[in-house]
Amino acid sequence: MENGTHTVVVEFVLQGISEVWLVQLFFCTLLLLFYAIILPGNVLIIMTIRHDPHLGSPMFFFLANLAFMDICYSCVTTPKIIANFLAGCRTISYRDCMAQLFFIHFLGGAEIILLISMAVDRYVAICHPMHYVTVVTRVVCWAMLVCAWAAGFIHTMIQVILIAPLPFCGPNELDNFFCDTTQIIKLACTNTNTLEFVMFVNSGLVTTGCFIFLLISYVALLVKVRKGSSQGKNKASSTCMTHIIIIFIMFGPAIYIYCRPFQDHPFDKVVAFFHTVIFPVMNPMIYTLRNREVKVAMWKLLKKIQNFQTSER
Repeated sequence: MENGTHTVVVEFVLQGISEVWLVQLFFCTLLLLFYAIILPGNVLIIMTIRHDPHLGSPMFFFLANLAFMDICYSCVTTPKIIANFLAGCRTISYRDCMAQLFFIHFLGGAEIILLISMAVDRYVAICHPMHYVTVVTRVVCWAMLVCAWAAGFIHTMIQVILIAPLPFCGPNELDNFFCDTTQIIKLACTNTNTLEFVMFVNSGLVTTGCFIFLLISYVALLVKVRKGSSQGKNKASSTCMTHIIIIFIMFGPAIYIYCRPFQDHPFDKVVAFFHTVIFPVMNPMIYTLRNREVKVAMWKLLKKIQNFQTSER
């Protein structure tokens, strides 16, 4: 579309994961495999926690919401990747591109604050067990959840408000499989040095700061657990180790993507693929596989469903 002497970009061309068709096929097959196995598993986690009264503690409340956030997060880019591959099309409209950017940072920001809430929950449970029930109440849990969604919204609105007014007059090719700030800013036909610095602080430094805070918190809790009494030591240690694994999985790729100059590097697409598509659906599964209570409750729910289907026949 023409606007004065410039061509206004109304759509972007996504270069995709790879220009090689077989590589694209491999990654799309991997996506379908994960969606067919792990995505329903996350739904099962939510159903299990909601239907089992023994899983009513705040930790499982946060776990169910983490599973929900990760399901939503993994649905932001994957459907478009598969649709473009099947249709042989690589374009995405300007509005859809802005929508992808909005939801990626909205859900990503909310999940970071949710992980901090889970760290607070573990701190109170381990360091102040006698006051746990009175401090981490249902109202407090909901308040922390609302804060997580609000923080994610504020974080993403900073991105959108600063990027939406940028003029895009060509080229319109994004060397990626989805829309993100690191790619879009480079296509703007104006000087974006100041904007890149703001994005670096808003995404890169904030993410790194949260990562360091969470890592120090869990390492300190792990040390305290190891020095404590033997009662409940193994369970608390396992929980802390699980949380440490998750923060490395989530924050590692995010720091790699956002905490450096917005320049292309050879492994950017691979890191972004696992960060935006694969890891989100894996996070709740890792929590579940390391938690005996959830596994037992899940098997009970599956048996109930199986018995119900048998009786219906």
